[in-house]
Amino acid sequence: MNTDAPVDSVEQDAGTPAKRLCTDEPGKQRSASGCGEAATGNVIDVSIILPVYNASCWLDECLQAVLEQDFQGTMELSVFDDASKDDSRVVVERWAEKLEKRGISTVISGHDSANPKGVGYAKNRAVAQSRGQYLCFQDADDVMMPQRVRLQYEASLLNPASIVGCRVRREPEGSTERYTRWINNLSPEQLLTQVYTSHGPTVIMPTWFCARSWFQQVGHFDEGGKGVPEDLLFFYQSLRLGGGVHRVDECLLVYRYHEQAASHSVLEETIWNLRVAFLQERVLGQLDAFTIWNAGKQGRKLYRSLSPANQKKVEAFCDVDENKIRKGFYTYEESKERPKPKIPVQHFRDASPPYIICVKLDMTGGGLEENLLSLRLKEGLDYIHFN
Repeated sequence: MNTDAPVDSVEQDAGTPAKRLCTDEPGKQRSASGCGEAATGNVIDVSIILPVYNASCWLDECLQAVLEQDFQGTMELSVFDDASKDDSRVVVERWAEKLEKRGISTVISGHDSANPKGVGYAKNRAVAQSRGQYLCFQDADDVMMPQRVRLQYEASLLNPASIVGCRVRREPEGSTERYTRWINNLSPEQLLTQVYTSHGPTVIMPTWFCARSWFQQVGHFDEGGKGVPEDLLFFYQSLRLGGGVHRVDECLLVYRYHEQAASHSVLEETIWNLRVAFLQERVLGQLDAFTIWNAGKQGRKLYRSLSPANQKKVEAFCDVDENKIRKGFYTYEESKERPKPKIPVQHFRDASPPYIICVKLDMTGGGLEENLLSLRLKEGLDYIHFN
């Protein structure tokens, strides 16, 4: 993990929680020891990790919710301001005294370069300057419920090598309805089996809570900046190392949807390529043969995206569309092989598992789900959802 954190000063008053207001000079890097290690005293149980960029309109509500946490252990708030052009830093500093009276120490730092360095960079700096044994990741535009830290801390104690999430309430209500339903209704098993879908991590980043020791073992967030899905990359690496995925089955976060959200900067094709690579690494590389469920656009795109070795493992496409089935096969026209590969197209009942399913969940009026149920298959073993 990158342990460089920009630090300029440490202030501490005897008898009160440490108030560590950290600033840096443009272009200047300093050791993390000033904020992350020099403030000695009792062990901090939980650090709330808050990256900030032009978030002043959200911060009062966000920080009021931090103040209202019912957790009885020790907490700190670690904020890194990623070159905000508004008064985000001022707003946070205004809250420091209120938070300290509640027993929540504050660490505030940032930079004022011409351009932000990205969410991954800001999260890494906020983690590096913090000292809690557990990390609660919070986005500045979201609002945590009073019991969030307590319940996720309890879950993390039982699952120290895991990322722990929670259910959410979307605001405005009804926005991203399918996505929100997916977030909240995955079974414990599906938290692991549906990690290849286009929705991304099965517990969403704004709800993450984990042990610092596990975060350090996984590494750090990618600092590539705008357009890099740092949460998905970290999530995949956690899984590679054998990490678990758990969810507290209570709504512990108001998850806002708005056009300025950082996730909108990530291209769909970027996510697609990462998903395909992870699917090949974790699933297809261990199979001798498989069927792609969907002979249409998405199924064919997946086939074309596979390595030549995995393309040869595709026994068939399967579908319910009689017109596609009647054609009998799909010809891979872009192939340099001669003759060009022709892959059979079959009805799903005539095809053989395991299936890689390229049909969108929750979009067929229950038809896909009923078909899978009729085959008496086990998710994660006989089929994998990709879309």
